[in-house]
Amino acid sequence: MCRHQPRCPSAYAPDHDAALLVAFHPEQGWGLLCNGVIVFDDNGELLPDGRSIPAHASCYGRAA
Repeated sequence: MCRHQPRCPSAYAPDHDAALLVAFHPEQGWGLLCNGVIVFDDNGELLPDGRSIPAHASCYGRAA
């Protein structure tokens, strides 16, 4: 999915949170990273294959 150079980490890489934020809906509490991961305002995540990652201490990437 990523067209950035250098490429953002894949959704399954340990540093997948470093991908760029491409859509952000703070009123709904979620954002979409360019690697397909959906991040929530409580820092929980939803991977492209439907698996969820519970909330953890992390930050959103930055919008391009």
